[in-house]
Amino acid sequence: MSRVCDLTGKKVITGNNVSHSKRRTRRKFYPNLQTKKFYIPEEDKWITLKVSGSALRNINKLGIYACIKKAKAKGYMS
Repeated sequence: MSRVCDLTGKKVITGNNVSHSKRRTRRKFYPNLQTKKFYIPEEDKWITLKVSGSALRNINKLGIYACIKKAKAKGYMS
């Protein structure tokens, strides 16, 4: 299962661990993903999404229907 947000498209990015002696080793930065169920009153159905913390804030601000519509326009959802 991939670690990608369904609404914002956030995914794993790579970087470096940097020690005190400045020695660098590769590491991964994971998005803050949570699996949540949402009710869409316009369609009268429940849907399960894997969303990031920032996507949850957008849902609280704009509403789930508007966020899904925006994600489909950007190509993150089918």
